[in-house]
Amino acid sequence: MIERVAGIFRGRNKSSAYKDLVFSVATAADTSKDLAGQTLMSLETIQQNLLELGSDKSRILSAQVFIADMNAKAQMDQVWCDWFGDNPQHWPQRACLGVDLEGDVLVEITVTAVRG
Repeated sequence: MIERVAGIFRGRNKSSAYKDLVFSVATAADTSKDLAGQTLMSLETIQQNLLELGSDKSRILSAQVFIADMNAKAQMDQVWCDWFGDNPQHWPQRACLGVDLEGDVLVEITVTAVRG
């Protein structure tokens, strides 16, 4: 059975789960923040989304990070590494892509995690 958790945007959910897999996406609620601030806010939202469906950040398998300015990627990387910590067993596989994002959104993150 597929579980879906509604977000605030019409036509899409903030997370969903199927069997032991959880999928989630987040952007920062406060787009006045810089890339580091938006990254942290997005990661904290991802954690809350995962907790709602029985997972957490240590169980993320794969992540895709979309950033508006690849020249600022080091700022995102620093927040990312601080948030995930020093245990390589908690580091997901990750791809980072430079893209055009809507409005003042500087980062959007999608993840796939395992429940349990």
